[in-house]
Amino acid sequence: MTAAELAPILAAHAEWVADNTKGKRADLTWANLTEANLTRADLTWADLTEADLTGADLTRADLTGADLTWANLTEANLTRADLTGA
Repeated sequence: MTAAELAPILAAHAEWVADNTKGKRADLTWANLTEANLTRADLTWADLTEADLTGADLTRADLTGADLTWANLTEANLTRADLTGA
């Protein structure tokens, strides 16, 4: 998935996190996010089931409550990421 494809998904997700009657929860099931720059991304409650996050930069990302079932986090940078309830 390119940065251009990911941007509107993250924007709609930010709206949903702020007010769940607006926007849309990020559904990144099976997404190829290999080496994606997700630094400081708000992925609270996002669905990342079976997403490929190999080598992704998730530094300071908020993954609170995110579904990471079978997600590939090989060599992902999770420095200071919040994985509470993920």
